[in-house]
Amino acid sequence: MDFRHRVVAKVFGRLIRSVERDLCAPGTLPARGIHRVLVCRPNHRLGNAVLISPLMAELERIYPGAEIDIVTGGRAAESLFSTRFNVRSVICLPRRVARHLWTTMGLLRQLRLSSYDLAIDACIGSQSGRLLLAWVRARYKVGFPASSWDGDQVNKTDPSCPEHMAKRSVFLLHQALGKKVEPIYPPLDIKLSDVERARGQEALTAILGKMASEQSKKVVGVFANATGAKRYDGHWWQLFLIALQLRHPDIIVVDVLAEHGASQLGGSFVSFYTRDVRKLAAVIANMDGFISADCGVMHVAAASGTPTYGLFSVTDEAKYAPYGRGSGGIDTRNLSATEAAAAVGWLFSGACRVETAGAGMVDLGGVPHRFEPAKSELSDRLSEER
Repeated sequence: MDFRHRVVAKVFGRLIRSVERDLCAPGTLPARGIHRVLVCRPNHRLGNAVLISPLMAELERIYPGAEIDIVTGGRAAESLFSTRFNVRSVICLPRRVARHLWTTMGLLRQLRLSSYDLAIDACIGSQSGRLLLAWVRARYKVGFPASSWDGDQVNKTDPSCPEHMAKRSVFLLHQALGKKVEPIYPPLDIKLSDVERARGQEALTAILGKMASEQSKKVVGVFANATGAKRYDGHWWQLFLIALQLRHPDIIVVDVLAEHGASQLGGSFVSFYTRDVRKLAAVIANMDGFISADCGVMHVAAASGTPTYGLFSVTDEAKYAPYGRGSGGIDTRNLSATEAAAAVGWLFSGACRVETAGAGMVDLGGVPHRFEPAKSELSDRLSEER
């Protein structure tokens, strides 16, 4: 536990523990009479904001006449969810509370003065989410009990609880309602409008130029950035894309640039840049596929509806991989760039699950397949490219 968490636990421990007795017991949340809903996910990361979209979809389905407020830790959720019909407001807490104390106090006062029928702490182990749940006034409060906060202990609390972080909050809602756990969870979805999709198509056509007329080609976006150890270096990406294009010469690669605006693919491909999350999703929605390391853009791509292939080298793909609508995650920790490209190639070919002996795995919820990368011809070609 880092210093900040220790301080919060020391100062607010009693308040965090006090809400335990107010948590909604399984099967006691009514399916009717819930009109004012609050979702607490005070985290500034883009990916974590996207991961509550299945919960939002399920709330809209179960309580179609309800009004939903969202408390977040950054502006990402405002862009992602403020256009949804059921959302009344997205309350953005400052990223650094100590530097914006008066603003934070004003927002907390606003929350305290409101009254909700249902408040949900959407993430297991979030101290800030639990503090908000304790602070707000609501007839029903839903959250994982603190006894399940220790890593994967939530799965030991209830074996039917899914591993994936986006599905857990939906499971929590179903549990509170006393519903039988559904085998299918809503996909990540930020609800792009037809107008947004059409404008995204216009932008992508302009980016591709003459290549847009090549009907037999598949347009694949690649996002080469990520934070810290999750980032693959430029050389790895070069080998990966060479191998992928050798296997699939019908692919047109679009280099989706990070916020810093510099290409990490050597400037060899047409590129797209925006700092607007919905514009980004609208362009990706018109692509045939998307490849990315584990990051927020990966989740945005999956939420656009385009088959998205996440590359995982640090985090657990079972918890964070894109899912649904042809998307999946690839564990690359024991794969070379060439082998990772082969795994992605299997996804393009329609395989549901790819597994290599002692190596990585692609999981789309199907049956197992094994493959041996075609190393002879491919290795020769890669040697030439180097």
